[in-house]
Amino acid sequence: MSRNTDVLVLGGAGVDTIVHVPELPLPYADSYLIHDGIRTRAGQTGDFMSLGLTALGLRTHHLDFLGDDPEGDLVRALHRERGIALTAIPQPAGTKRAVNLVGPDGRRLSLYDSSRGRPDDRLPEDTVRDLAARSRHVHVSITQPCAHALPTLRETGVTISTDLHDWDGENPYHEPFALAADIVFVSAARLTDPESTLRSVAERGRARAVVATAGAEGAHLLADGELTHVPPVTPPAPVVDSNGAGDAFAAAFLFGFLNGEPPLRCARYGAIAGAHACTVPSTRVDAIDREELLRRAAEPDPSVTVTSP
Repeated sequence: MSRNTDVLVLGGAGVDTIVHVPELPLPYADSYLIHDGIRTRAGQTGDFMSLGLTALGLRTHHLDFLGDDPEGDLVRALHRERGIALTAIPQPAGTKRAVNLVGPDGRRLSLYDSSRGRPDDRLPEDTVRDLAARSRHVHVSITQPCAHALPTLRETGVTISTDLHDWDGENPYHEPFALAADIVFVSAARLTDPESTLRSVAERGRARAVVATAGAEGAHLLADGELTHVPPVTPPAPVVDSNGAGDAFAAAFLFGFLNGEPPLRCARYGAIAGAHACTVPSTRVDAIDREELLRRAAEPDPSVTVTSP
């Protein structure tokens, strides 16, 4: 069967309402005036991944549940306008949504509406199997329906990546994703010992590369038994919002991976894309394109630190 899709993205479709607040944490008050406005736009983790991959020239297909509601219409319109293939499974509970409080320094606090799903939600196995068989790679969001799709994905033999987001290294919910993926991304925000967590994932699972992103401190890459500190990249413009930076990192890393680049080069791509994402206002959905990524990647690399096992 022809693999006419580069990356199949599972899950993570939804809508965010963006509220710029004067500070985070937000002190209690009866009310606040939001001078920048309160805006709702399509774009959660799977949407951002799909957008980032497409901007880099990768053929991308997104599969998830969507409701027959205004939020679902926004998600469908985003994919249609950006030329991203979308298979939407009907979701009677409605399209996933969240509220993002964004501080002046670009940090965010996300409030997710967990009512937009049901415990027995399952992505159709035949659809998952067929789309995966036509894809070079699958990126899996850490939603409950995607967890149930992991065995089917493994049967197809396709390589898998996942983003564990702010995992603490202990919550058992994340483990099936961490141990089934060939490439694992995680935020270092809640990891007390990033190296120990990365090595544990690699030793217990099948990951050939494990990456802990650390914002302005760069990232930690474990590949071939070596832990490497990936230096941060100076953003090309003022930092306005960190929303989507992790997805941008992952998309650019996968761009390198699918083009046969070594892990450190892939991580360098990720750092460049993540820095770019931090300059994009949260009310917009945008991603670095292939030409800009390669231009910036051609600039001299900063020094890296390698730690042997």
